[in-house]
Amino acid sequence: MKRGRLILENGAVFEGELIGRLQRGYGEVVFHTGMTGYQEVLTDPSYAGQIVVMTYPLIGNYGINPEDHESRRPWLSGFITAEACDEPSHWQSAQTLHEFLDEQGVVGLTQVDTRSLVRMIRDKGAMKGWIVAAEEQVTAEELDFPDVMQGQVDRVTTPVVHQPSREGNYHVVVVDFGSKQNILESLIHLNCKVTVVPARTPFAEIAKLQPDGILLSNGPGDPTDLLDLVPDVQRMAHSYPLMGICLGHQLLSLTFGAATDKMLFGHHGSNHPVKDLKTGRIFITSQNHGYTVLAEQIPDTLEVTHINVNDGSIEGVRVKGLPVFSVQFHPEACPGPQDSQILFDTFLRHMAEQGERQVVCATT
Repeated sequence: MKRGRLILENGAVFEGELIGRLQRGYGEVVFHTGMTGYQEVLTDPSYAGQIVVMTYPLIGNYGINPEDHESRRPWLSGFITAEACDEPSHWQSAQTLHEFLDEQGVVGLTQVDTRSLVRMIRDKGAMKGWIVAAEEQVTAEELDFPDVMQGQVDRVTTPVVHQPSREGNYHVVVVDFGSKQNILESLIHLNCKVTVVPARTPFAEIAKLQPDGILLSNGPGDPTDLLDLVPDVQRMAHSYPLMGICLGHQLLSLTFGAATDKMLFGHHGSNHPVKDLKTGRIFITSQNHGYTVLAEQIPDTLEVTHINVNDGSIEGVRVKGLPVFSVQFHPEACPGPQDSQILFDTFLRHMAEQGERQVVCATT
């Protein structure tokens, strides 16, 4: 094994062994607390531009299989583990973690003291970092640490309109900011026709598709980079039932007058408790975001529906007077618990009620 190092912008260095593609990797360093689901993490487009540190040590032990990818390829810049199993045991396994990273052009670093690294990120916040070969005699002072999170949505969005499902009771247009595959699968499971469109598809083009509802997907980066889409999102929300997830939640909130800000180290994991303020029910949720909607700047147009039990951050809103809502967490899971998948049922109910209103209007 070839030795390597992670060099953070604050000058800290963590040593380990290189796996995957033997090249430099650069990105914002964040950590994920899930005990399973490393393959879904690797292929989640929301991690574009980031180096992901796994806090759980047993990574790679069930290998890689093509059935569990959440997008067409990995988008992250690097992958860091305490251990990386090179002899996986699972009947579906087709590749080792090392083979997959190498094939996909992603550098990895293992045998790292991830406990110390994660403690540093928790104290100092997410930092930018370089993965380099140990033989490269470079220091933080000799490296550049530019912003990497701008423009990531345009990088990961689908290049063309496509339909993963051509039949169903309701037609949902998914605006793809970096959508996970299980968002689409969750809608298909509920018998929806699904059309996926690129992130910057104008409202007029979406309207031509005659949707029953629109879903704003998850995705990477700062939601304020998408402020040019606010007029189109405004028209979507006033024309169709609408659901937002993660980045889609942040963009919807910005559209109706809220503000967002970068979190210290974000929420990345599969065990975040979220409270439904209407019912008092606690959901255990899957999350992956580095930005949040500011609680102190919620406008009268929005009602907060969910909060994070750990830190009180906003986890869901609805637009008053419209069949429009969004959540910061991932009801589609993958990885993580499926407690909150019932939110897709709420979305379907909004589409059904909208259809009934249109029938009444047409007959009166």
